[in-house]
Amino acid sequence: MPTLNSPVLSTADVARRAGYSVQQIRNLERDGVLPPAARTAAGYRVYGEAHLRSALAYRALAAGTGPVEAKRIMRAVHGRPVAEALALLDAAHARLDRERTDLVLAREAAASIAAEPVDDVRPSDAMTVSELAAALGVRPSTLRHWDAEGLAVPDRLPPRGTRRYSPAQTRDARIVHQLRGAGYRIAPLRALMPNLRRGHGREEIEATLAARDADITARSLALLEAAAPLGTALTAGGSLA
Repeated sequence: MPTLNSPVLSTADVARRAGYSVQQIRNLERDGVLPPAARTAAGYRVYGEAHLRSALAYRALAAGTGPVEAKRIMRAVHGRPVAEALALLDAAHARLDRERTDLVLAREAAASIAAEPVDDVRPSDAMTVSELAAALGVRPSTLRHWDAEGLAVPDRLPPRGTRRYSPAQTRDARIVHQLRGAGYRIAPLRALMPNLRRGHGREEIEATLAARDADITARSLALLEAAAPLGTALTAGGSLA
């Protein structure tokens, strides 16, 4: 039976060792994730160690960056200058670093913002849509969308129904802004915000942010797992070693 160091591997060998089906291996070759396979006189594919390395690298990359970006990186490994492939890898690591930083900020902000006193309200404390959008660094249309979804609902002033955000409503918008930046989706926020306004839901926020933290960690580990086969593929120039 062929091993990792064997000069020739069948499609089934690569599929089994990489954790894919035979058809998936053929698809990965078609998509440029694997180098082109040699063919026997009878038309059978002949794979080598480089194909197995590429399949293993793609599998880890897909877990770390998603399949679309993983395919981009693998195509660059096989068909572009090394610097271009490394630039794509650097960008993937940078995105995870930003997500991790945003998560820390969201966790800190959600705790501190939710604890702010908002009972002593003065009319001058209210903010318009434009003022709040500028303070948060978002578009006014974003605040209107959050209003429509019930996430941060302002008062409406007659006669034209102009939106005005009280300190409590501003706090809602700030929490939504931080949680959206950390990857919190609209549907969970729609269920969460009413509980948060009633003084509940902080545990749910922390649980969701902890799950987000675990997801980022898993993707970081996947990129680390991809490093060894990718490094070999890059130094070999993606050739069929």
